[in-house]
Amino acid sequence: MNGVVELTDATVERSGQRVVHGVTLTVSPGSWFGLIGANGSGKTSLLRALAGRLPLAGGSCRVDGEELADDRNGRALRFGFSPPADKLPDALRGRDILELIGGDMGDVHHRLSTLQEALGLPPLLDRWIGDCSAGMRQRIAIAAAFAGGHHHVILDEPFNWLDPVATFDLRRALRDMVVRGLTLITALHDLGTLASACDAGLMLADGKVAVALGEDILRVAAQNPQAFEQQTIDRLRSGSVAPS
Repeated sequence: MNGVVELTDATVERSGQRVVHGVTLTVSPGSWFGLIGANGSGKTSLLRALAGRLPLAGGSCRVDGEELADDRNGRALRFGFSPPADKLPDALRGRDILELIGGDMGDVHHRLSTLQEALGLPPLLDRWIGDCSAGMRQRIAIAAAFAGGHHHVILDEPFNWLDPVATFDLRRALRDMVVRGLTLITALHDLGTLASACDAGLMLADGKVAVALGEDILRVAAQNPQAFEQQTIDRLRSGSVAPS
């Protein structure tokens, strides 16, 4: 392996049940890595474990060459991670959330750069979370993942609750940030984004790797997205798992 993030035989348990089974993946520096799978396939659990929000029950997790499988805090410090949008405290404003994570708002503005325009963030800074719609909360949660200035960021289905214009603007802004060196890992339901924006990825089924999606596969997918979508949906319907 030769990546900035390297998982080997990673397993995750929740409430005593194993929900991720022996996942191996490599994320190259300055790339966009996408995870897809049906609801309950293990995407969120895997990302939360990678970000240090859940323990790893087994396997290896190397970030920037350092073994962190047994160090949840170490993993949490390496990644920007968006809090669940529906869990943001109603009694805080957008700027309060960002200042809690990133400190001085001047520094936060610098770190967010053009992302704040793509998110339509300025009008939300002084808005109480309790007065925000689901889409507004999602925009603030995404901004929170970048407020700390991390070089590696994990987003769990970032396009949920966003309208088509916001989705387009955010996807373009994220791609530009990756081009400039960001390492981005996202769970996705949108096969179009996976094919057109991601550099590599994995399909999960029942907590296992169904198929690895390398650069060559996604390049072909971008050229024929309808065929890729059909093949992907067929796999998700069947829940078939190929050897990883």
